[in-house]
Amino acid sequence: MDDPSGLAVVADGLGLKGPRGWAFRDVSADAGPGALIAVAGPSGTGRTCLLLALTGRMKPTEGRAVVGGLELPRRMAAVRRRSALAHVAGVTDLDPALTVAEHLREQELLRRRFGDALPRPRQLLRPRAERRRERRRHIDEALATAGLGLGALPKGGRTAVRDLERVEALRLSLALALLGRPRLVGVDDADLKLSAAEREEVWELLRSVAGTGVTVLAVCSEPPSDAVVVRTDADRSGGAEADGPAAPTGVEPDDSSTGVEPGDSPAGAGTETGAPAADPARTDDGPDAAPDQTGETPGAGTADKAEATGAAEAADRADDDEKEAADDAIATTGRS
Repeated sequence: MDDPSGLAVVADGLGLKGPRGWAFRDVSADAGPGALIAVAGPSGTGRTCLLLALTGRMKPTEGRAVVGGLELPRRMAAVRRRSALAHVAGVTDLDPALTVAEHLREQELLRRRFGDALPRPRQLLRPRAERRRERRRHIDEALATAGLGLGALPKGGRTAVRDLERVEALRLSLALALLGRPRLVGVDDADLKLSAAEREEVWELLRSVAGTGVTVLAVCSEPPSDAVVVRTDADRSGGAEADGPAAPTGVEPDDSSTGVEPGDSPAGAGTETGAPAADPARTDDGPDAAPDQTGETPGAGTADKAEATGAAEAADRADDDEKEAADDAIATTGRS
């Protein structure tokens, strides 16, 4: 492949809020061109949303981000043109009925039609056979960078996607992304459902892609030691505090994130979403522990129950918010 200059990624206090709360918040990053960046954190903490935001597919709500010198969200379209996505569920899904060669041919046709700049008149005058050889070379380079050898597949290029192993499917998705010669490539769920050996194989692959000069942004659960790590769960320890008094000017505090309805007692309202669930032995105080509707402060057992309920509801909302935000991005962008 060509040796493009990767995009530097800088973020400070970046956050994205959906209709039901924050997908992620207070995320910072500082990585140079050609870096391997690992977006790490538990499922439901906005990892995919951050990936889509830094590649220009979702609009951040607060904070500052600059990708390749392009400020987000003002230059989102320019960042999209310089980046590509791989292995993102609902966005870059492979068709299990199509073969590897059919996917490559389809993506190359789409790139020629929509991805490249207008060809120069001299290029249009070249013999068709020469143009065909150039397209074949372009595909071969993308496959080599992604480490996918057609000769190693059961039926070569005629192998159906449904017959690919998990790592082979990831390599194919990455090759399709590299056909557009991006300067930044985002890979979702890089280590999902992989063994330790397969995870190391994937990280070695992503290191080699970064070695070509392309910046790699990979979502994962366990980041490698040599990656620039960006975490999406750093603000989850405070929960209610992060969405309450600390909210920046112009952003309304999100009471729903605490898991406590308006009018609850002070003991329930002070619950932190990141706190661990209370011991059931402590929360079972019998019928006398029911909330006092007269306005009196409930007992300790009621406060523990409210804490456990708020933490569980906040965790459920975090999963729902990330899925909802990803669905919005899919509806906007279609297949990348």
